[in-house]
Amino acid sequence: MKKPQTKAELRATLEREMRRYLDAGGQVESVPPGTSGRDPDGSRYTTTSLFNEPRPSRTPVDGVIAAIEARRQAMRQRQPARRVRKRDAGGRQRVIYDDFGEPVRRVWDDSK
Repeated sequence: MKKPQTKAELRATLEREMRRYLDAGGQVESVPPGTSGRDPDGSRYTTTSLFNEPRPSRTPVDGVIAAIEARRQAMRQRQPARRVRKRDAGGRQRVIYDDFGEPVRRVWDDSK
């Protein structure tokens, strides 16, 4: 697994690339703080392509939903299987204690 880059490593990489660009003759234009990156003359809504395309046709899924609902109703109408608990079928195991509270033996008790 590749180790993710730390912030310090990222800063050093950016600093090296910027140094290399400036040493090769590149220049950095100073922009005043608070200047937006958007075109001030352009419309606010023309840059988004959210509603420019025609509406796509939808795929009808009524049959699929009806089949799912029918299966769900069939599952609800089924009776759940009766679970037989192991201790109900064979009784219950009891511990017999002596006068000092120490266990002596275990016996099966079939009475309820």
